[in-house]
Amino acid sequence: MDERRSRWALAAAEGGGARLAPLGPDGLPTGPLVTEPDLIEAVRSRPGVGRWVWRSTAEIHPRLLAAGVRVERCYDIEVAEQLLLGHEGRLGEPRSAAAALARLHRSPVPSDPPQRAAEPGAQSPLFEPERAPLPLESLLEVYGEQLRRHDAAEHPGRLRLLTAAESAGMLVAAEMHRSGLPWRADVHRRMLEELLGERYAGGGEPRRLAELADEVSAAFGRRVRPELPADVIKAFAQAGVKVRSTRRWELEEIDHPAVPPLLEYKKLYRIWVAHGWSWLQDWVRDGRFRPEYLPGGTVSGRWTTNGGGALQIPKVIRRAVVADEGWRLVVADADQMEPRVLAAISRDPGLMDVAGHGGDLYSVLSDRAFSGDRDHAKLALLGAIYGQTSGDGLKNLAALRRRFPAAVAYVDEAARAGEEGRLVRTWLGRTSPRAEGAGDDDEAGIPQEAAPQDMGVGTDADGGSGASGFTPGYASSNARARGRFTRNFVVQGSAADWALLMLAALRQALAGMRAELVFFQHDEVMVHCPADEADAVVKAIGEAGETAGAIVFGRTPVRFPFTTAVVECYADAK
Repeated sequence: MDERRSRWALAAAEGGGARLAPLGPDGLPTGPLVTEPDLIEAVRSRPGVGRWVWRSTAEIHPRLLAAGVRVERCYDIEVAEQLLLGHEGRLGEPRSAAAALARLHRSPVPSDPPQRAAEPGAQSPLFEPERAPLPLESLLEVYGEQLRRHDAAEHPGRLRLLTAAESAGMLVAAEMHRSGLPWRADVHRRMLEELLGERYAGGGEPRRLAELADEVSAAFGRRVRPELPADVIKAFAQAGVKVRSTRRWELEEIDHPAVPPLLEYKKLYRIWVAHGWSWLQDWVRDGRFRPEYLPGGTVSGRWTTNGGGALQIPKVIRRAVVADEGWRLVVADADQMEPRVLAAISRDPGLMDVAGHGGDLYSVLSDRAFSGDRDHAKLALLGAIYGQTSGDGLKNLAALRRRFPAAVAYVDEAARAGEEGRLVRTWLGRTSPRAEGAGDDDEAGIPQEAAPQDMGVGTDADGGSGASGFTPGYASSNARARGRFTRNFVVQGSAADWALLMLAALRQALAGMRAELVFFQHDEVMVHCPADEADAVVKAIGEAGETAGAIVFGRTPVRFPFTTAVVECYADAK
């Protein structure tokens, strides 16, 4: 047997041991079940295993990493269960292996263990409360049933690929946590002092925030607490100015002397709360920031973090992300990822031709359909993806429909399916949640964290505090809102599918190097490497993007290029 294709099932046992079994393609053991006294040695002594099948990467992989054991591939049973439940229209049901076993035996289904709050400086990269080991025989039973459910899927090969990719993402997440993002605490402290001034005893606001609060109060002629939106809105109302919120874009439209200090206060207050001295003390250890990444943290497949705000690092704070001496940061942004993904999934010949250029997609698009107006072209294409179909958006959509009918029809059909309460899938089969009250025209639900925002690409970030993984809660909305969500879901989710395969390919390419993956968000990846490996890393990232495109979408003209910078400081990459 080709060892690279071999599979072994592994279950943790009491006392640090393990139970193992070699598996055939049907998921059944091809040899006797084996008991080993030490789980780590059980894996270390079998370096040729092509894929490990286990309950949860979070349960086993951190222990292996701590012992210096690298796993090539895995099949995460609980990741698979989440994807399969979604595919079957049952997203939100318990996803643990114990729950899957109970469903299989038609027994009472236990709830999933609660996600713990992030623990700054903890060694575990993912939430994994202590749980009793599940017998290997039970894991094999669940695994065999999952293989049958994959075979019954609409596109079995695609869903199997998605499960493999999401399992690989769990390996990457654990390894990024262990590597950590290089972080200079001394640089961070200097920035805070420059921006916020001295800290007052007792934990109050630093000097600059206190000064700005005084300026805001002086402008209103009474004491106002600028960190409280209700107090600010009331103060404006008393001054004869009606505002609905304290969002920056709304305040910028107001001619009032309180606005400049208020905007500056809001900007600095966010830095103080989300990345101030307390954050630095909690999250940075030994020159590294180690957030807990949650692959598939949103229904669209984008990642989130559990605490730490890793996906919302302000540009000014990125000055503290500095490579080790003699090392570099290779920062790569995928170029116009979602429009390229739309071209690949819709198979629109014209849009695939546009996306086949490695340069600026919007410039090529503007030359083809918008008389050279790049901004107009960009708004039109993003409008089609995000559902801006009124006013100028409607006119833009009509122009796109004439030139790229298959692409527009693809997202139109996704929107129609959402409006009708049907399930909508990404290219590999990640499935949108069912809307509550599907079929009602007035009331239904869309996941709050996946709703498109401001015609741009959101970060799916956690906002810097607490836990922000997927929760199956729904926000009241109408059928049209569901349609806007599913219109975007098929593109954004398929882009997340591609990103998983890109990470897996890049991880494989870096395996023989000292370089390490240290950061990822939906269209950006960062590698920390010795200076003499930087060129090889740049090449590996580019090749990983193209490899992922071919594996996920098949051979199409569509290119998936990156804009890449080799820098010593993260802030210099932008």
